[in-house]
Amino acid sequence: MDLIEPNLKFSPSGVLPPPDWGVVLAEGPDAGNFLQGQLTNDVLLLPTGQARFTGYCSAKGRLMASFILLKVSNEQYLMVCHKDLLQATVKRLSMFVMRAKVKLTDASENYELRGLLGEAANLACPSLNSEVPLQVFQDAESYFIKLHPAKNSGTSVQRTLWIGLKDSASSKEFLSQALTSATTDDWQLAEVLSGISMVQTITSEAFVPQMLNYESVQGVSFKKGCYPGQEVVARSQFRGTLKRRAYIVSCHSVMQTGQEVFSSDDAEQACGSVASAAKFSGTSNPQTAPWWGIVSMQTSALNRPLHLGDAKGPSLHISAIPYPLLEDI
Repeated sequence: MDLIEPNLKFSPSGVLPPPDWGVVLAEGPDAGNFLQGQLTNDVLLLPTGQARFTGYCSAKGRLMASFILLKVSNEQYLMVCHKDLLQATVKRLSMFVMRAKVKLTDASENYELRGLLGEAANLACPSLNSEVPLQVFQDAESYFIKLHPAKNSGTSVQRTLWIGLKDSASSKEFLSQALTSATTDDWQLAEVLSGISMVQTITSEAFVPQMLNYESVQGVSFKKGCYPGQEVVARSQFRGTLKRRAYIVSCHSVMQTGQEVFSSDDAEQACGSVASAAKFSGTSNPQTAPWWGIVSMQTSALNRPLHLGDAKGPSLHISAIPYPLLEDI
């Protein structure tokens, strides 16, 4: 099935505090080695001042959380994740610290977070013009991280995450800029159109990384050592057993994270589920779907009519994701 990118005129510009994101701080002499043994990406190869996308899996290889990981120094790492699972994640990671010299804390109150979209991202940090996602520009005690762009109708919308130490000079300077405001709907829709779904409480332990295409956006290293669930993740990749992938979908009815997706061929068994959803509030055209989402589903259902909730529910239209999938090995 040949898929085309989402067809909607979406070109927002503005800044907002990401409503769903918080910050975990990992600090101490053993911080890097500890995270290396817990996360799906290679932390020890990460240069200071750079960022990676990564996941945290259960022993069964299921994603319990996902992060935008920033290395501040050899002894300090910032991990941006969904707020609703932050406390549980800190608690679980802390259980495995043992004798390692590392401390994990919820640092959301110590840092300012801002999401920037479109032209506002370019105005706020013109130095960050690389096309490579997760490039970082540092300004004293604040950082601009280029996220994967949102693509639709031939347009690429830049997404940037800004992190600043609260009350620092660089943070005050950034926050004093006169930038237009973006809406929560814009931010969440841009995340969906990037094709990357961050794990949240309702989807925690629902997917192995490849079910959300994490290996295709460099969120998984297959060359590093062990981490929880590593054998399951590697076996899925190297034995060619990937049967589920993430796709962008649209719908004329309300779509919610966690809803099941059915093929019209099978009314009893769901073929996928909604990993994230957002509303497109910038259209009055009845032909344009107002709800968009990322669905993790069986690849075998791609050529079948898909429905939300049950086999007779609202129809779903599948669009292409904005990056190539890494082939099974």
